[in-house]
Amino acid sequence: MPKLILCRHGQSEWNAQNLFTGWADVDLSEQGVQEAMRSGQKLKAQGVRIDVAFTSLLKRSIKTTYHLLNESDQLWIPVHKTWRLNERHYGGLQGLNKKETAEKYGEEQVHIWRRSYDVKPPDQSESQRQEYLKDRKYELLDRRIMPESESLKDTLERVIPYWNDQLSQYLLDGQTVLVSAHGNSLRALIKFLEGVPDDEIAQYEIKTGAPLIYELDEALHVLDSYYL
Repeated sequence: MPKLILCRHGQSEWNAQNLFTGWADVDLSEQGVQEAMRSGQKLKAQGVRIDVAFTSLLKRSIKTTYHLLNESDQLWIPVHKTWRLNERHYGGLQGLNKKETAEKYGEEQVHIWRRSYDVKPPDQSESQRQEYLKDRKYELLDRRIMPESESLKDTLERVIPYWNDQLSQYLLDGQTVLVSAHGNSLRALIKFLEGVPDDEIAQYEIKTGAPLIYELDEALHVLDSYYL
């Protein structure tokens, strides 16, 4: 039966500094490296065999994938990278300290930006936008679909087409698929898979360093889910 493994990237350097990250391409912290390695060790201990992996274009997710596969002795499997699995784009909040932002705008407003389902953060500044548009990772991406600020709903709307076109096809072939990505892109998948209501999914916490396994039936309905 098909098996889907979701793994949230380990702690990033900006996570450690309590900064909004989003599409900023920030590296793993040393703790994050250890969390990623621990994920791979857990999979190896349970004898989990992965057929194919998918990750985002952001280095914290890519390196998590590398460490996980290396520690589980599966570094040779194919890995596909896509912007559609990137973290939610936090717009003008990216790079700001979360505590200082709450002091400036109020905790209630920041909570709405972070945890509501369909409210976007403020737009990027023009300097942020120009730097973003020059990023080589996105030079072949149609500018009309490049997000500049996203709600969780927006994130889901770019993730699910990739599920339909790519992820589900491997699963329908009975393969074991790893998706190593980010808190919000994984929340989007979980909402879709489990039918989580709009007002509940933003509160759904996904552990780091703990692969989340979904056992699926032939129609890709969830039979069981559990953390290793």
